[in-house]
Amino acid sequence: MMTEFEPIEVLAPATTANLGPGFDCLGMALDLWNRLEVLPAGGPTEGNARVEISGEGADELATDASNLTFRSMQFLFDEAGIAMPPLRLRCHNAIPLSRGMGSSAAAIAGGLAAANALCDNPYSDNELLEMAATIEGHPDNVAAAVLGGLQLVVSDGPQLYTAPIPVPEDVQAVLLIPESRIATADARAVLPGQVSMADAVFNMGRVALLVAGMALDRPQYLDVATQDRLHQPYRQPLFPAIKVIFAAARDAGALGVFLSGSGSTVLALTRGREMTVAYEMFEAARLTGIASRLEITRPAVKGAHVVA
Repeated sequence: MMTEFEPIEVLAPATTANLGPGFDCLGMALDLWNRLEVLPAGGPTEGNARVEISGEGADELATDASNLTFRSMQFLFDEAGIAMPPLRLRCHNAIPLSRGMGSSAAAIAGGLAAANALCDNPYSDNELLEMAATIEGHPDNVAAAVLGGLQLVVSDGPQLYTAPIPVPEDVQAVLLIPESRIATADARAVLPGQVSMADAVFNMGRVALLVAGMALDRPQYLDVATQDRLHQPYRQPLFPAIKVIFAAARDAGALGVFLSGSGSTVLALTRGREMTVAYEMFEAARLTGIASRLEITRPAVKGAHVVA
């Protein structure tokens, strides 16, 4: 059993999934990070994990062995056949909960990266991704959280296929983050079991156009390419103001705008005019009675990783 180790620090990014049409198959890391410190502890941790949480979720996330970061670390140690040493976790969280910004994916990716480092890195990024998808249940957010960048991910039975999509360096992300939350389970519950052929074709074309627009640096494609008929229209009753906020972002010069994951965050892609887009989105939200805050960031190249 491993008994002693040097403290390590891991950064795990926020993520945005779907990017409009890419339901459950597109995810992008964002330059907003949770920081995890892993330190030795003096006694056994089983059933009584020592987890300290500051920032987002400090008063609501589990601090025992049911904590998602702790469970993800335990998962990897079990896979490796190594007993997890007594340890303490300090989670410094910047990613809001239940806002469609991948807080769970960051917790999982951060825990797996930390555990992999403690075990001397026996697992590749792709193997970590498979573990993360097993824990999370669907791979879009965790693909971006583990691998970084913009990722296309497809499941074929147990096999995951990922492809990185280049993002133009000067593209930024304006995030309108409402105070109100949308639980992922609620956001999935409103989706239909079947969609029309026309809507399926609409989304397939736009996913392809979105990939091309990013990879070929053709920002003029992104307004059309971020349109969606598979999930956002059905989720609008959970967040009726999105149409107004989308229109405000486009009118202010956003390249494209969409619900981040299952919401409630709205993300606008920009290339310049970030402050104008942010202001107009905020005003549109305010005028419809939505209390919110803003974050201007950019796509992140790296996924969860150990820092010195």
